[in-house]
Amino acid sequence: MNFNTLLNKILKLANADYTGKSRFVVLFFSVVAVLALVRCIFPGVVGHGDEVALATAMQDSLEMSDRHKPTVHATLVGSAFFNADGSEHRSRIYSVSSFQNTFNDLNDVQMESARRWGVSPVANREEADKRMHELVNIECSPYFCVDKLNSSIAYLVPKAAVLLNDIGRNYFDSLQIKGIPLHKVIITSVLRTKDDIRKLRTHNANATENSCHLYGTTFDLCYNRYVTVDDPDNPGRRPVRNDSLKWVLSEVLRDLRQLDRCYVKYEVKQGCFHITVR
Repeated sequence: MNFNTLLNKILKLANADYTGKSRFVVLFFSVVAVLALVRCIFPGVVGHGDEVALATAMQDSLEMSDRHKPTVHATLVGSAFFNADGSEHRSRIYSVSSFQNTFNDLNDVQMESARRWGVSPVANREEADKRMHELVNIECSPYFCVDKLNSSIAYLVPKAAVLLNDIGRNYFDSLQIKGIPLHKVIITSVLRTKDDIRKLRTHNANATENSCHLYGTTFDLCYNRYVTVDDPDNPGRRPVRNDSLKWVLSEVLRDLRQLDRCYVKYEVKQGCFHITVR
């Protein structure tokens, strides 16, 4: 009896009385046991072609077991999911363990990156308009909204503009995967000119004269306000808590930070994530 014939008999035996994961477990250990025995008795009997056949058969069995998994239908209420029968289902929002511990990139770290990737500080709004070959206007995007800016202007260096766009797009993707209605993040601060810094320091003692915002590499994302994306096909959709939206945003920022795309500081008093491109 050749190896393929033996393998087929094992598959028929494993599939006869079991379904789903139990079938796969029986199949797996049966194949492992027979393989071990065959290799001990006949070391050369199992060639490369037979190993491929084994791997294919096991993959087919695994896919069969996956098709037998029960489907869970869940809806989001706040940050908890509930099954159709009303029982609570484990939330699909895993978030980060601590905002302050996870997003703790201080100003000196962000400043080093800002000086590396940014433009030389801009004196005023008029000069900024003349330096559009170095900067990108970010006001028009389907993925985020720019707040009314009093102490900054909506310009970033191209590298930072790409990062911001990726944050907004990844946030949309994450909301859709979790079944949460779409919301846009809000940008509250972008490029600050030297004039902006000077005026800001007259009424904000915490404003630093040597700010990362001077270099066009840095922006602030509000975490306690969001813009709802209207759905014309479902105008009466359920509201979503800001806490839930904040948790999803934190996951997006954590992933990009771990990919060395950005530095992030969680700002408690300002209610924002302070982000500098890397």
